Amino acid sequence: MRNGKKILKYWENGHFVQILCLILFIGFPSFSGAGKVKTHPLFEPPMPEGKEETVKEWEKIFSGLQAAFGSADIRYEKDRIPVTSGSLSISSSGWRGERIHAQVVLWTKEDIKNVRFSPSPFKTEKGDVFSEKAVTIRFIRYGFASAQPGHGPDTPKVLQPDILDTARVLDIPKMTVRPVWISIDIPEDAKPGSYKGEIFLKADGGMENKLEMHLKVLPHVLPPPSEWSFHLDLWQNPYSVARYHRVKPWSKEHWLLLEPVTRMLAEAGQKCITTTIIHEPWGGQTFDAFDSMIEWIKGVDGKWRFDYEIFDEYARFCERCGITKQINCYSMVPWTNKFRYLDEASGDYAFIEAMPGTPEYEKHWEPFLRDFSLHVKKQGWLDKTAIAMDERSLEDMRKVIAFVKKTAPSLKIALAGAYHEEIRLDAHDYCLFVNQTVPNDKKPYITREKIRERVERGLPTTFYVCCGPDKPNTFPCSPPAESAWMGWHAAALGYSGFLRWAYNSWVEDPLYDTAHVNWTPGDCFLVYPGGRSSIRFERLREGIQDYEKVWIVREILEKRGDAESREKLRELEGILEQLDFAKFPEESCTDLVNRAKETLNRISE
Repeated sequence: MRNGKKILKYWENGHFVQILCLILFIGFPSFSGAGKVKTHPLFEPPMPEGKEETVKEWEKIFSGLQAAFGSADIRYEKDRIPVTSGSLSISSSGWRGERIHAQVVLWTKEDIKNVRFSPSPFKTEKGDVFSEKAVTIRFIRYGFASAQPGHGPDTPKVLQPDILDTARVLDIPKMTVRPVWISIDIPEDAKPGSYKGEIFLKADGGMENKLEMHLKVLPHVLPPPSEWSFHLDLWQNPYSVARYHRVKPWSKEHWLLLEPVTRMLAEAGQKCITTTIIHEPWGGQTFDAFDSMIEWIKGVDGKWRFDYEIFDEYARFCERCGITKQINCYSMVPWTNKFRYLDEASGDYAFIEAMPGTPEYEKHWEPFLRDFSLHVKKQGWLDKTAIAMDERSLEDMRKVIAFVKKTAPSLKIALAGAYHEEIRLDAHDYCLFVNQTVPNDKKPYITREKIRERVERGLPTTFYVCCGPDKPNTFPCSPPAESAWMGWHAAALGYSGFLRWAYNSWVEDPLYDTAHVNWTPGDCFLVYPGGRSSIRFERLREGIQDYEKVWIVREILEKRGDAESREKLRELEGILEQLDFAKFPEESCTDLVNRAKETLNRISE
C-alpha cells in the first residue's frame, strides 16, 4: 500500500456516502477485482427433497405462517416442523448494559412472501420506557456444515442454522422452517423494573401476528465492552475480506469492508490486534494465506530496511474500531521456518530457512528486532506490542525468548500452546489449550494457583479451543451453549479470558458451505461476510458478559461480608466448580450453563 496518509484522512473524515454505496457488494463479492469465486450469497443451499412421510406431516399443520418462541439452545432443522411450546410470549431478565437474546421459529406448509418484523418500545406499568432501537431482529440463514465434528470428503454435510443475516425482509418457501434471532441491548440508563415489549410479524396476504417479550431489568450495570476485563483474542484475517469481496488488499474498498467485521469484534470486547510481521506465518492452513504487513527489504549494500506502512495503518484502523489493548505480531517461529524478503539487488523475493538459536537465525532477526522496537516506541505502542508464537516446542521458545530479551528487551512475548513450567513467567501473554488444567502424569499441567499467580502479576493468562476438542467447541454443529461455556470456564478457573485461532479466516464461500479440507466445517471462522454475526458468536459474547458479571457479583458480595452474602458467594462458587473442563461432560453443557446463568441473575437481584 502506498496511499496510507490519504486513506487515514478518508477514514477520519467519515465518508458515509461511500459506505452506503459499498452496501451493494458487502453482502456479496465485488466485481471490481480479477479472479473467480463460487458464490451463492442470496440463496441457501438447496434442501434435499422431502421424504413422503415428512411431506405428510407438513400437510397436517394449519395454513398460513406459524410462529412461536423457541429455545436459543436449539438449532432448528430447516425441513422439520419444530417442537416448541407454541408460546407467543417469553420472559427473561438481564442487567442494564447487557445484551440478551431469544429465538423465534417460523414455519409454513405454503410459500409466504415478504416476511418482516418490527419491535415496539419496552415499557413498565409505571411508565418507564426504553426505545425499540435497543432491539435487533435477524433472520437466521442455513449453510452446509457437518452434523458432528469431523472433516474430509466422507463427512456428510447437513444444513445448519448459524448465519445471522442482514436482510430485513425474507420469503419463506413451503414446508420449511425459518428461525429468527432477537437481541436486546438493555440501555445502561434503563430503570430497574418489569418491562413488556411487542414484536410485530407481518407478511403478504394480510398475515399478522404479535409476540410478547417480558423483561425484568435488574439493578446492576454491566460496563460497556471497552471496559470489560475479559482478555478476548480472536485472530483476524483481513486477507479473507479482500479475497472474498474481490477487492485489492488495502484499497479504500478493502478498509470499508473491514470496518463492520472489525467493529463487531471490538463490540464483543476484543483486546488484541492480529498482525503479521512475516510472510505466511502459518503456512497454508487457511483458505486465504496471510501475507506480511511489513516489507523486509535487503538493499544492494546488504543493509536492511523495513516498510511499516501497512502494519501501522492496520494497527491504527483497529484502534479506531475499538481494539486497543495489545498488538500481537506473528511470528518469529513460523511453521515452515522460512522467511521471505525483497532482494533489492535482483528485484525478486528470496527466502532463507533458519532454525531458532542458530547464527543464521539471529543474524536475520537482530536488525529487525532492534529497528521494530524503536519503531513501535515512536508510534506509542511499545508497552502493548508482543512478538507472538503458537504451538511451538519448549526448546524453540526458550531460544527465542532468550534472544528477544537480549536483543529487544522492551518487546513482550505472547504464546499459545502447551504449558511449560520453565517459561510460565517469561511469556507476557500465555494461552493454554483447554485441557492443560487436567492432571496428567505424562504431560505438564497448570494448577489454579499458578493461573492465579500469573493473573495477579498482570500477565494475561487464557485458554483456547481450535480444531479440537470435539466438545466443548464453537463449530456450527456444536450445541450453542458450548460457546457460552467458554466464558464460564474462564471464570471458574480464574483465567483472564479466551483465544480462538480464527475469527474470520473464511473458506471459499462461507455463506454457502463452511467446509474446509483440514478442519471441522466452520472451525476457521465465527462470523460471516458483510458484518454478519452468528449464533455461536453471539453465544460466545454472552459467556463473556457472564464472566464480567461473575467478577462484579463476587466483589460486591465479598465487600458486604454478611451471612447472606457469604451464602450467595458459596452458591456461586459451587456452580462454577461444575464448569471445569476436567468434569466435562458429566452433565449436559446446556443444562449447566442455563443453571449457572439462573443462579447468577438470582443472587444479583
